[in-house]
Amino acid sequence: MSKPNILIILADGMQADAVERNHPCITPTLEVLSKRGVRFTNAHTTCPTCSPARASLMTGMLPHNHGVLEVEHGRDDDQCVLRTEHPHFAQRLSDAGYRTGYFGKWHVERTQDVRSFGWQEGIVKGAEHVKDIGRGEQGPKTFELDESLCGFVDGPRGYKRILHWGVTDTPLDERYPGITALDAEQFLANSFDRSAPWCCCVSFSEPNEALIVGRETWDQYDPTQIPLPVNFRDDMSDRPNMYQREQQIGQDISEDHWRAARACYFGRITELDSLVNRLLTQVEDAGQLDNTVVVFLADHGRYVGAHGFDAHNFGAFEEIYRIPLIVAGPGVAEDATCDAPVSIADIGVTVCDLGEAESIDVADSQSLRPLLSQAAVSLPRFENGYAEYHGTRFPLMQRILWQGPWKFVFNGFDFDELYNLDEDPHEMHNRARDPNQQQRVASMMAQVWARVRDTGDRAIHESHYFSMRFACVGPEAAK
Repeated sequence: MSKPNILIILADGMQADAVERNHPCITPTLEVLSKRGVRFTNAHTTCPTCSPARASLMTGMLPHNHGVLEVEHGRDDDQCVLRTEHPHFAQRLSDAGYRTGYFGKWHVERTQDVRSFGWQEGIVKGAEHVKDIGRGEQGPKTFELDESLCGFVDGPRGYKRILHWGVTDTPLDERYPGITALDAEQFLANSFDRSAPWCCCVSFSEPNEALIVGRETWDQYDPTQIPLPVNFRDDMSDRPNMYQREQQIGQDISEDHWRAARACYFGRITELDSLVNRLLTQVEDAGQLDNTVVVFLADHGRYVGAHGFDAHNFGAFEEIYRIPLIVAGPGVAEDATCDAPVSIADIGVTVCDLGEAESIDVADSQSLRPLLSQAAVSLPRFENGYAEYHGTRFPLMQRILWQGPWKFVFNGFDFDELYNLDEDPHEMHNRARDPNQQQRVASMMAQVWARVRDTGDRAIHESHYFSMRFACVGPEAAK
Protein backbone atom coordinates (compact mmCIF):
# COMPACT_ATOMS: atom_id res chain seq x y z
CA MET A 1 0.00 0.00 0.00
CA SER A 2 1.30 3.46 -0.87
CA LYS A 3 1.90 6.06 1.79
CA PRO A 4 -1.32 7.91 2.65
CA ASN A 5 -1.90 11.55 1.86
CA ILE A 6 -2.46 13.65 4.98
CA LEU A 7 -4.92 16.54 5.27
CA ILE A 8 -4.76 18.44 8.57
CA ILE A 9 -7.44 21.02 9.26
CA LEU A 10 -6.64 23.18 12.27
CA ALA A 11 -9.24 25.46 13.86
CA ASP A 12 -8.41 28.18 16.38
CA GLY A 13 -10.19 28.47 19.71
CA MET A 14 -12.86 25.82 19.11
CA GLN A 15 -14.58 24.03 21.97
CA ALA A 16 -14.69 20.24 21.75
CA ASP A 17 -18.39 20.31 22.63
CA ALA A 18 -19.21 21.83 19.24
CA VAL A 19 -18.68 18.50 17.43
CA GLU A 20 -20.61 16.42 19.94
CA ARG A 21 -24.05 15.13 19.18
CA ASN A 22 -27.12 17.16 20.21
CA HIS A 23 -25.06 20.36 20.43
CA PRO A 24 -26.72 23.49 18.97
CA CYS A 25 -23.72 24.14 16.69
CA ILE A 26 -24.50 23.11 13.09
CA THR A 27 -21.65 20.94 11.75
CA PRO A 28 -22.97 18.43 9.18
CA THR A 29 -19.58 17.85 7.54
CA LEU A 30 -17.78 17.14 10.81
CA GLU A 31 -20.60 14.81 11.80
CA VAL A 32 -20.10 12.81 8.61
CA LEU A 33 -16.33 12.87 9.10
CA SER A 34 -16.67 11.48 12.62
CA LYS A 35 -18.80 8.63 11.26
CA ARG A 36 -15.98 7.85 8.82
CA GLY A 37 -13.38 7.75 11.57
CA VAL A 38 -12.56 8.10 15.27
CA ARG A 39 -13.68 11.02 17.41
CA PHE A 40 -11.46 11.54 20.46
CA THR A 41 -13.62 12.75 23.33
CA ASN A 42 -10.80 13.44 25.76
CA ALA A 43 -8.20 15.25 23.65
CA HIS A 44 -6.47 18.23 25.22
CA THR A 45 -4.14 20.98 24.16
CA THR A 46 -0.74 21.26 25.82
CA CYS A 47 -1.44 24.93 26.58
CA PRO A 48 -4.59 27.06 26.01
CA THR A 49 -2.66 29.70 24.05
CA CYS A 50 -2.11 29.73 20.28
CA SER A 51 1.67 29.84 19.91
CA PRO A 52 2.62 27.23 22.54
CA ALA A 53 -0.14 24.86 21.38
CA ARG A 54 0.76 25.15 17.70
CA ALA A 55 4.45 24.69 18.44
CA SER A 56 3.54 21.49 20.32
CA LEU A 57 1.62 20.28 17.29
CA MET A 58 4.66 20.82 15.08
CA THR A 59 7.32 19.43 17.44
CA GLY A 60 5.58 16.86 19.61
CA MET A 61 6.95 18.69 22.64
CA LEU A 62 5.53 20.41 25.69
CA PRO A 63 6.07 24.18 25.79
CA HIS A 64 8.89 24.04 28.33
CA ASN A 65 10.85 21.95 25.81
CA HIS A 66 10.09 23.74 22.52
CA GLY A 67 10.58 27.15 24.12
CA VAL A 68 7.39 28.98 23.09
CA LEU A 69 5.69 29.66 26.41
CA GLU A 70 3.35 32.48 25.38
CA VAL A 71 2.10 34.19 22.23
CA GLU A 72 5.29 34.93 20.35
CA HIS A 73 4.31 38.42 19.16
CA GLY A 74 3.62 39.63 22.70
CA ARG A 75 7.21 39.32 23.88
CA ASP A 76 10.62 40.75 23.01
CA ASP A 77 12.75 39.13 20.33
CA ASP A 78 14.74 37.08 22.84
CA GLN A 79 11.66 35.72 24.63
CA CYS A 80 9.31 32.89 23.69
CA VAL A 81 11.66 31.80 20.90
CA LEU A 82 11.08 28.47 19.19
CA ARG A 83 13.98 26.07 19.61
CA THR A 84 14.97 24.56 16.28
CA GLU A 85 17.32 21.68 17.08
CA HIS A 86 14.52 19.10 16.72
CA PRO A 87 12.97 18.74 13.23
CA HIS A 88 9.24 19.42 12.94
CA PHE A 89 6.91 16.75 11.63
CA ALA A 90 6.72 18.47 8.23
CA GLN A 91 10.50 18.34 7.90
CA ARG A 92 10.39 14.61 8.62
CA LEU A 93 7.57 14.05 6.12
CA SER A 94 9.38 16.10 3.49
CA ASP A 95 12.49 13.96 3.99
CA ALA A 96 10.28 10.89 3.58
CA GLY A 97 9.16 11.99 0.12
CA TYR A 98 6.03 14.01 0.87
CA ARG A 99 4.97 17.14 -0.94
CA THR A 100 4.01 19.58 1.82
CA GLY A 101 1.97 22.76 1.99
CA TYR A 102 0.84 25.04 4.83
CA PHE A 103 -1.89 27.66 4.48
CA GLY A 104 -3.38 30.10 6.97
CA LYS A 105 -2.50 31.13 10.49
CA TRP A 106 1.06 30.26 11.55
CA HIS A 107 1.71 31.98 14.90
CA VAL A 108 4.43 29.48 15.89
CA GLU A 109 7.50 31.70 15.54
CA ARG A 110 8.32 35.15 14.23
CA THR A 111 9.88 34.63 10.80
CA GLN A 112 6.73 33.07 9.27
CA ASP A 113 9.14 31.26 6.96
CA VAL A 114 7.34 27.92 6.98
CA ARG A 115 9.73 26.55 4.35
CA SER A 116 12.40 26.45 7.04
CA PHE A 117 10.22 24.03 8.95
CA GLY A 118 9.50 21.52 6.21
CA TRP A 119 6.57 23.13 4.40
CA GLN A 120 7.65 23.32 0.75
CA GLU A 121 4.82 25.69 -0.16
CA GLY A 122 2.94 28.07 2.03
CA ILE A 123 0.87 31.22 2.28
CA VAL A 124 0.68 32.20 5.92
CA LYS A 125 -0.68 34.86 8.17
CA GLY A 126 1.24 36.09 11.17
CA ALA A 127 0.32 38.32 14.07
CA GLU A 128 -0.12 41.51 12.05
CA HIS A 129 -3.67 40.55 11.07
CA VAL A 130 -4.74 41.03 14.70
CA LYS A 131 -4.37 44.82 14.42
CA ASP A 132 -7.58 46.42 15.64
CA ILE A 133 -9.14 43.20 16.95
CA GLY A 134 -6.42 42.72 19.53
CA ARG A 135 -5.69 46.36 20.28
CA GLY A 136 -9.23 47.65 20.49
CA GLU A 137 -11.07 50.05 18.18
CA GLN A 138 -13.81 48.55 16.01
CA GLY A 139 -12.36 45.41 14.53
CA PRO A 140 -11.11 44.47 11.06
CA LYS A 141 -11.26 46.99 8.23
CA THR A 142 -11.46 44.47 5.40
CA PHE A 143 -15.26 44.25 5.28
CA GLU A 144 -18.34 46.14 6.39
CA LEU A 145 -20.38 45.21 9.46
CA ASP A 146 -24.12 45.57 10.02
CA GLU A 147 -24.17 48.29 12.66
CA SER A 148 -27.48 46.98 14.02
CA LEU A 149 -25.92 43.56 14.62
CA CYS A 150 -22.71 44.28 16.51
CA GLY A 151 -21.70 43.88 20.11
CA PHE A 152 -18.90 45.89 21.70
CA VAL A 153 -17.14 45.70 25.05
CA ASP A 154 -16.36 48.99 26.79
CA GLY A 155 -14.32 50.00 29.84
CA PRO A 156 -12.87 50.16 32.34
CA ARG A 157 -11.49 53.65 31.78
CA GLY A 158 -8.28 53.60 29.76
CA TYR A 159 -9.10 50.43 27.76
CA LYS A 160 -10.06 50.75 24.12
CA ARG A 161 -13.45 49.68 22.93
CA ILE A 162 -13.33 46.24 21.30
CA LEU A 163 -15.63 44.45 18.91
CA HIS A 164 -16.91 41.22 20.45
CA TRP A 165 -19.35 39.96 17.80
CA GLY A 166 -20.85 41.15 14.54
CA VAL A 167 -22.61 40.25 11.29
CA THR A 168 -21.38 41.02 7.77
CA ASP A 169 -22.67 40.66 4.20
CA THR A 170 -19.16 40.13 2.83
CA PRO A 171 -19.06 36.65 1.22
CA LEU A 172 -17.06 33.95 2.97
CA ASP A 173 -14.57 33.65 0.09
CA GLU A 174 -13.69 37.33 0.54
CA ARG A 175 -13.00 36.87 4.23
CA TYR A 176 -9.94 35.23 5.68
CA PRO A 177 -11.27 31.69 6.21
CA GLY A 178 -12.45 31.45 2.62
CA ILE A 179 -9.19 32.87 1.28
CA THR A 180 -7.24 30.28 3.31
CA ALA A 181 -9.34 27.49 1.82
CA LEU A 182 -8.82 28.82 -1.70
CA ASP A 183 -5.04 28.82 -1.19
CA ALA A 184 -5.14 25.25 0.05
CA GLU A 185 -7.38 24.15 -2.82
CA GLN A 186 -4.79 25.41 -5.31
CA PHE A 187 -2.08 23.38 -3.61
CA LEU A 188 -4.27 20.28 -3.62
CA ALA A 189 -5.14 20.72 -7.30
CA ASN A 190 -1.43 20.83 -8.11
CA SER A 191 -0.73 17.73 -6.00
CA PHE A 192 -3.29 15.25 -7.31
CA ASP A 193 -1.51 14.31 -10.54
CA ARG A 194 1.89 13.78 -8.94
CA SER A 195 3.31 10.48 -7.78
CA ALA A 196 4.47 11.78 -4.41
CA PRO A 197 2.12 11.63 -1.40
CA TRP A 198 1.14 15.00 -0.04
CA CYS A 199 0.55 16.59 3.36
CA CYS A 200 -1.51 19.77 3.48
CA CYS A 201 -2.21 21.74 6.66
CA VAL A 202 -5.09 24.23 6.46
CA SER A 203 -4.91 26.48 9.50
CA PHE A 204 -7.73 28.85 10.37
CA SER A 205 -7.97 31.82 12.74
CA GLU A 206 -11.61 30.93 13.26
CA PRO A 207 -13.77 30.58 15.28
CA ASN A 208 -11.46 32.62 17.55
CA GLU A 209 -10.86 36.38 17.48
CA ALA A 210 -13.69 38.88 17.03
CA LEU A 211 -16.80 36.81 16.39
CA ILE A 212 -17.77 38.08 12.95
CA VAL A 213 -20.06 35.85 10.90
CA GLY A 214 -21.83 36.10 7.54
CA ARG A 215 -25.50 37.03 7.52
CA GLU A 216 -26.53 33.84 5.75
CA THR A 217 -25.00 31.79 8.54
CA TRP A 218 -26.25 34.11 11.29
CA ASP A 219 -29.77 33.52 9.98
CA GLN A 220 -29.41 29.79 10.70
CA TYR A 221 -29.33 30.56 14.43
CA ASP A 222 -31.86 32.17 16.77
CA PRO A 223 -29.83 33.92 19.48
CA THR A 224 -32.80 33.93 21.84
CA GLN A 225 -32.73 30.13 21.77
CA ILE A 226 -28.99 29.77 22.31
CA PRO A 227 -28.46 28.38 25.82
CA LEU A 228 -26.03 30.02 28.17
CA PRO A 229 -23.44 27.68 29.69
CA VAL A 230 -24.52 25.76 32.79
CA ASN A 231 -21.61 27.36 34.65
CA PHE A 232 -22.29 30.88 33.33
CA ARG A 233 -23.08 32.15 36.86
CA ASP A 234 -20.32 30.14 38.58
CA ASP A 235 -19.65 32.02 41.82
CA MET A 236 -15.98 30.92 41.95
CA SER A 237 -16.02 31.03 45.74
CA ASP A 238 -13.74 28.00 46.05
CA ARG A 239 -11.48 28.77 43.10
CA PRO A 240 -8.24 30.79 42.88
CA ASN A 241 -8.57 34.54 43.31
CA MET A 242 -7.17 35.09 39.81
CA TYR A 243 -10.26 33.37 38.40
CA GLN A 244 -12.54 35.65 40.39
CA ARG A 245 -10.65 38.67 39.11
CA GLU A 246 -10.90 37.42 35.51
CA GLN A 247 -14.65 36.93 35.89
CA GLN A 248 -15.07 40.61 36.76
CA ILE A 249 -14.13 41.60 33.19
CA GLY A 250 -17.45 40.38 31.83
CA GLN A 251 -19.66 41.03 34.83
CA ASP A 252 -21.58 43.89 33.19
CA ILE A 253 -22.23 42.15 29.85
CA SER A 254 -25.89 41.28 29.37
CA GLU A 255 -27.21 37.79 28.80
CA ASP A 256 -28.60 38.89 25.40
CA HIS A 257 -25.11 40.03 24.38
CA TRP A 258 -23.64 36.68 25.43
CA ARG A 259 -26.31 34.75 23.51
CA ALA A 260 -25.59 36.76 20.37
CA ALA A 261 -21.86 36.22 20.81
CA ARG A 262 -22.44 32.48 21.17
CA ALA A 263 -24.63 32.46 18.05
CA CYS A 264 -21.82 34.15 16.10
CA TYR A 265 -19.27 31.73 17.58
CA PHE A 266 -21.33 28.72 16.53
CA GLY A 267 -21.92 30.38 13.16
CA ARG A 268 -18.20 30.74 12.56
CA ILE A 269 -17.82 27.02 13.24
CA THR A 270 -20.62 26.33 10.77
CA GLU A 271 -18.75 28.40 8.18
CA LEU A 272 -15.60 26.36 8.83
CA ASP A 273 -17.66 23.22 8.46
CA SER A 274 -18.68 24.34 4.97
CA LEU A 275 -15.05 24.93 4.04
CA VAL A 276 -14.07 21.50 5.35
CA ASN A 277 -16.77 20.09 3.08
CA ARG A 278 -15.24 21.89 0.11
CA LEU A 279 -11.78 20.51 0.84
CA LEU A 280 -13.00 16.96 1.36
CA THR A 281 -15.14 17.11 -1.78
CA GLN A 282 -12.13 18.25 -3.80
CA VAL A 283 -10.05 15.33 -2.52
CA GLU A 284 -12.91 12.90 -3.13
CA ASP A 285 -13.54 14.18 -6.67
CA ALA A 286 -9.86 13.56 -7.40
CA GLY A 287 -10.32 9.95 -6.34
CA GLN A 288 -7.89 10.30 -3.42
CA LEU A 289 -10.10 10.37 -0.34
CA ASP A 290 -9.76 6.63 0.31
CA ASN A 291 -5.98 7.05 0.61
CA THR A 292 -6.05 10.27 2.62
CA VAL A 293 -5.82 10.53 6.40
CA VAL A 294 -7.93 13.49 7.49
CA VAL A 295 -7.20 15.09 10.86
CA PHE A 296 -9.52 17.79 12.19
CA LEU A 297 -8.56 19.51 15.44
CA ALA A 298 -8.20 22.86 17.21
CA ASP A 299 -5.22 24.42 18.93
CA HIS A 300 -7.28 25.16 22.07
CA GLY A 301 -10.83 26.03 23.07
CA ARG A 302 -12.63 29.22 24.06
CA TYR A 303 -14.99 30.11 26.93
CA VAL A 304 -17.71 32.21 25.22
CA GLY A 305 -19.46 32.79 28.54
CA ALA A 306 -18.48 29.61 30.39
CA HIS A 307 -17.65 30.49 34.02
CA GLY A 308 -18.42 34.09 33.00
CA PHE A 309 -15.19 34.21 30.95
CA ASP A 310 -14.33 34.68 27.31
CA ALA A 311 -11.15 34.16 25.29
CA HIS A 312 -8.85 31.37 26.48
CA ASN A 313 -5.89 32.64 28.43
CA PHE A 314 -6.85 32.14 32.07
CA GLY A 315 -8.27 29.22 34.01
CA ALA A 316 -7.64 25.49 33.81
CA PHE A 317 -11.16 24.60 32.67
CA GLU A 318 -12.18 22.06 30.04
CA GLU A 319 -13.74 24.67 27.76
CA ILE A 320 -10.25 25.89 26.82
CA TYR A 321 -8.18 22.74 27.34
CA ARG A 322 -10.35 20.08 25.71
CA ILE A 323 -10.20 20.23 21.91
CA PRO A 324 -12.07 18.56 19.06
CA LEU A 325 -10.08 15.79 17.40
CA ILE A 326 -11.40 13.62 14.58
CA VAL A 327 -9.23 11.29 12.50
CA ALA A 328 -10.49 9.39 9.45
CA GLY A 329 -8.88 7.54 6.57
CA PRO A 330 -7.18 4.30 5.62
CA GLY A 331 -6.62 1.96 8.55
CA VAL A 332 -8.79 4.05 10.88
CA ALA A 333 -11.83 2.55 12.61
CA GLU A 334 -15.18 3.95 11.46
CA ASP A 335 -17.92 5.58 13.55
CA ALA A 336 -15.87 5.10 16.72
CA THR A 337 -15.16 7.17 19.79
CA CYS A 338 -12.07 7.00 21.95
CA ASP A 339 -11.97 8.37 25.49
CA ALA A 340 -8.23 7.98 26.02
CA PRO A 341 -6.62 11.23 27.27
CA VAL A 342 -4.56 12.28 24.26
CA SER A 343 -2.70 15.47 23.40
CA ILE A 344 -2.26 17.88 20.53
CA ALA A 345 1.45 17.05 20.86
CA ASP A 346 0.64 13.48 19.77
CA ILE A 347 -0.56 14.56 16.32
CA GLY A 348 2.82 15.28 14.74
CA VAL A 349 4.16 12.02 16.15
CA THR A 350 1.17 10.18 14.69
CA VAL A 351 1.43 11.57 11.17
CA CYS A 352 5.15 10.74 11.10
CA ASP A 353 4.23 7.19 12.06
CA LEU A 354 1.52 6.97 9.40
CA GLY A 355 3.79 8.51 6.77
CA GLU A 356 6.71 6.20 7.57
CA ALA A 357 8.88 9.21 8.38
CA GLU A 358 11.61 9.58 10.98
CA SER A 359 9.89 9.31 14.34
CA ILE A 360 9.60 12.05 16.95
CA ASP A 361 11.07 10.28 19.96
CA VAL A 362 10.45 12.39 23.06
CA ALA A 363 8.86 11.71 26.44
CA ASP A 364 6.29 14.45 25.85
CA SER A 365 4.17 12.64 23.26
CA GLN A 366 3.36 9.37 21.53
CA SER A 367 1.78 8.05 18.36
CA LEU A 368 -1.98 7.53 18.40
CA ARG A 369 -1.74 4.85 15.72
CA PRO A 370 -2.67 1.99 18.10
CA LEU A 371 -5.88 3.85 18.99
CA LEU A 372 -6.86 4.60 15.39
CA SER A 373 -7.45 1.03 14.31
CA GLN A 374 -9.11 -0.09 17.54
CA ALA A 375 -10.41 2.97 19.36
CA ALA A 376 -11.72 1.06 22.37
CA VAL A 377 -8.37 -0.51 23.21
CA SER A 378 -7.02 0.20 26.71
CA LEU A 379 -3.28 0.80 26.78
CA PRO A 380 -1.34 1.71 29.94
CA ARG A 381 0.55 4.53 28.24
CA PHE A 382 -2.73 6.31 27.48
CA GLU A 383 -3.98 6.40 31.08
CA ASN A 384 -3.11 10.03 31.94
CA GLY A 385 -3.37 13.38 30.19
CA TYR A 386 -1.06 16.30 30.89
CA ALA A 387 -0.76 20.00 30.06
CA GLU A 388 0.96 23.12 31.30
CA TYR A 389 0.49 26.87 31.39
CA HIS A 390 3.03 29.65 31.77
CA GLY A 391 0.75 32.68 31.60
CA THR A 392 0.03 35.14 28.82
CA ARG A 393 1.68 38.51 29.37
CA PHE A 394 0.74 38.12 33.06
CA PRO A 395 2.95 35.12 33.95
CA LEU A 396 1.38 32.27 35.91
CA MET A 397 2.34 28.65 36.43
CA GLN A 398 0.00 25.66 36.15
CA ARG A 399 0.51 21.97 35.53
CA ILE A 400 -2.58 19.85 34.84
CA LEU A 401 -3.09 16.10 35.15
CA TRP A 402 -6.10 14.11 33.91
CA GLN A 403 -6.55 10.62 35.36
CA GLY A 404 -9.80 8.79 34.73
CA PRO A 405 -12.61 11.12 35.85
CA TRP A 406 -10.25 13.16 38.04
CA LYS A 407 -8.54 16.37 37.04
CA PHE A 408 -5.88 17.96 39.24
CA VAL A 409 -4.47 21.47 38.73
CA PHE A 410 -1.25 22.48 40.47
CA ASN A 411 -1.24 26.27 40.72
CA GLY A 412 2.00 28.03 41.51
CA PHE A 413 0.17 31.30 42.15
CA ASP A 414 -2.76 30.25 44.37
CA PHE A 415 -4.31 27.14 45.89
CA ASP A 416 -4.80 24.00 43.77
CA GLU A 417 -7.87 22.53 42.08
CA LEU A 418 -9.38 19.05 41.94
CA TYR A 419 -12.47 18.12 39.94
CA ASN A 420 -14.36 14.91 39.29
CA LEU A 421 -15.45 15.43 35.67
CA ASP A 422 -18.00 12.60 35.79
CA GLU A 423 -19.82 14.06 38.79
CA ASP A 424 -19.03 17.71 38.04
CA PRO A 425 -18.56 18.09 34.25
CA HIS A 426 -18.87 21.88 34.41
CA GLU A 427 -16.11 22.19 37.05
CA MET A 428 -18.06 24.17 39.62
CA HIS A 429 -16.89 22.37 42.77
CA ASN A 430 -13.21 22.43 43.66
CA ARG A 431 -12.44 19.46 45.92
CA ALA A 432 -8.74 20.13 46.47
CA ARG A 433 -9.38 21.12 50.09
CA ASP A 434 -11.81 18.29 50.80
CA PRO A 435 -10.32 16.32 53.75
CA ASN A 436 -11.48 13.09 52.12
CA GLN A 437 -9.44 13.82 48.96
CA GLN A 438 -6.05 14.67 50.43
CA GLN A 439 -4.56 11.27 49.63
CA ARG A 440 -5.69 11.65 46.01
CA VAL A 441 -4.32 15.19 45.83
CA ALA A 442 -0.93 14.02 47.13
CA SER A 443 -0.88 11.06 44.72
CA MET A 444 -1.74 13.16 41.70
CA MET A 445 0.77 15.84 42.71
CA ALA A 446 3.43 13.12 42.87
CA GLN A 447 2.45 12.08 39.34
CA VAL A 448 2.74 15.69 38.19
CA TRP A 449 6.26 15.73 39.61
CA ALA A 450 7.02 12.51 37.70
CA ARG A 451 5.92 14.11 34.43
CA VAL A 452 7.93 17.23 35.31
CA ARG A 453 11.00 15.05 35.89
CA ASP A 454 10.55 12.78 32.87
CA THR A 455 10.03 15.63 30.39
CA GLY A 456 12.90 17.75 31.69
CA ASP A 457 10.81 20.60 33.11
CA ARG A 458 13.78 21.91 35.11
CA ALA A 459 12.29 25.25 36.13
CA ILE A 460 9.93 23.72 38.67
CA HIS A 461 11.65 20.38 39.24
CA GLU A 462 14.49 22.23 40.94
CA SER A 463 12.20 24.26 43.19
CA HIS A 464 13.35 23.08 46.63
CA TYR A 465 14.22 26.65 47.63
CA PHE A 466 12.48 27.81 50.81
CA SER A 467 10.10 30.28 49.16
CA MET A 468 9.02 27.87 46.39
CA ARG A 469 7.71 24.93 48.43
CA PHE A 470 4.09 25.39 47.30
CA ALA A 471 3.06 21.80 46.57
CA CYS A 472 1.56 19.41 49.12
CA VAL A 473 4.38 16.98 48.30
CA GLY A 474 7.72 17.83 46.72
CA PRO A 475 9.65 16.67 43.63
CA GLU A 476 11.22 13.76 45.51
CA ALA A 477 7.74 12.22 45.88
CA ALA A 478 7.62 11.55 42.12
CA LYS A 479 6.58 8.00 41.28
